[in-house]
Amino acid sequence: DENGSTGQLPREYQLHHNYPNPFNPATTIEYSLPESQHVQLEVYNMLGQRVAVLVNEVKTAGRHQAVFDATNLSSGMYLYRITAGSFVQTEKMMLVK
Repeated sequence: DENGSTGQLPREYQLHHNYPNPFNPATTIEYSLPESQHVQLEVYNMLGQRVAVLVNEVKTAGRHQAVFDATNLSSGMYLYRITAGSFVQTEKMMLVK
């Protein structure tokens, strides 16, 4: 198919590293789901304050991506966290303006 996958569904939940990283002003975050699941993808600053909700809905099994636009945020380290069922993972990303 057009995204180059073999058509097989992911076997596990996965939160991929964002790209580009460091970024300005936007970055893409990819994640994989082995089954349809309610997904929350949120971004936090280093004070633990939520600065964005990128996804908050049921997503089908497969690979998905969300774009985080930090135009209105200041430079620095941010955390992005996915919650899908019992799967939770957090990664860091750097905004450089």
